Amino acid sequence: MNSENDAPAIRFEAGHWVLPGLATAHSHAFQRALRGRTQRRATRAGTFRGWRDAMYRLVEGLSPDDLYAISRYAYTELAMSGVTAVGEFHYVHHGPGGRPYADRNELADAVVRAARDTGLRICLIRTAYLRAGYRQSAVPAQERFIDPSIDHVMQDLDDLRSRYRDDPHVAVAAAAHSVRAVPISDIRTLAAYVDEYALPFHMHVSEQRGELEECRSEHGTTPVSLLSNEGVLSPRFVAVHATHLEDAEVSALGENHAFVCICRTTERDLGDGLPPTTGLLDAGARLCVGVDSHACENAFEEVRAVELDERSRLEMRHAAAEGSDLLDAATRLGYAACGLDESWREDRIHLDGNDPSIAAINPDLAPDAILFGATPRAVKSVTVGGKQIVSEGRHAHYGETLALYRKSLKKLKFI
Repeated sequence: MNSENDAPAIRFEAGHWVLPGLATAHSHAFQRALRGRTQRRATRAGTFRGWRDAMYRLVEGLSPDDLYAISRYAYTELAMSGVTAVGEFHYVHHGPGGRPYADRNELADAVVRAARDTGLRICLIRTAYLRAGYRQSAVPAQERFIDPSIDHVMQDLDDLRSRYRDDPHVAVAAAAHSVRAVPISDIRTLAAYVDEYALPFHMHVSEQRGELEECRSEHGTTPVSLLSNEGVLSPRFVAVHATHLEDAEVSALGENHAFVCICRTTERDLGDGLPPTTGLLDAGARLCVGVDSHACENAFEEVRAVELDERSRLEMRHAAAEGSDLLDAATRLGYAACGLDESWREDRIHLDGNDPSIAAINPDLAPDAILFGATPRAVKSVTVGGKQIVSEGRHAHYGETLALYRKSLKKLKFI
């Protein structure tokens, strides 16, 4: 637990509510291009597999310039929602057909440049993706994700860590995409690497029931149990989604004081299910949130959904989290999961005290009133590392960013 003096706080100043910048610890920025194109039942994306097919079609056409333009737009929208730090779970590594670029990290660099040009802090989470799945062949789009070996992943991590060592706005972390996409022997190797360099280690776990069945077929157990048995869990481990967990897995995440990154707006959109939030908190896990597929760019909805969806799961008026708990998850803990640690103290968002969503609130209940009631419309200004990037609710370069985004969507035949 934090001491009272160490906990994130909200204050009222000159007509504005001032709070630390919000962190979204799990993002796939390129998927912003799918919003509004995959939600309807009548589309081919009416199932998860159909959604994934649409995502693969997008990936096949992405150039470095497209990835930069789409990511920059996604990050700009996040900034105007009050987000100041993003964890980018990056797994589109190579050119068409899986051919590496001359600079193997060209696409990673495009994502980092997009965040830096927006003014956000970013944790580039370099993700290992070594196979299509257990006894599965890769489809063409997946070839852009797949590395020949875990050694290539660690070489890229070495390069990225060196490249951004002196940039206080950029952190580097490692990820294994999933038990499906990375053999357990390689997960162990990558876990040893992150231990050596004290990096955060992110991983999709137990997002959908099909993933559990595939893991049982290969390993005779479910993903978190497998990782626990292999000694992979730790206080630096970030379990993304953790939707379908057995009781022993909840306990294992809690005993290791691991992070659990819940991405409710995407999990709702994909019909993934409901994670056992109360059990995870009671066990000792630390929660943070992520925008994931960018299906919804409302940072306040992302965080309050952790509690509100848990109320629906349990059918009770109050479940796990007070406003102060959600503020901690959305700020300090999100930064920590991204390896940005104390940077949350330097970043601020100002909310218009007269915005209809939070007007005339009780100051004693400010965390609850803001975290459960505010919308991005209330965001007046955003400051990262002392530099204001959003003023009067609008990013300084929104027009230019939108034009680049439209150009890429048109080239990709998404408009």
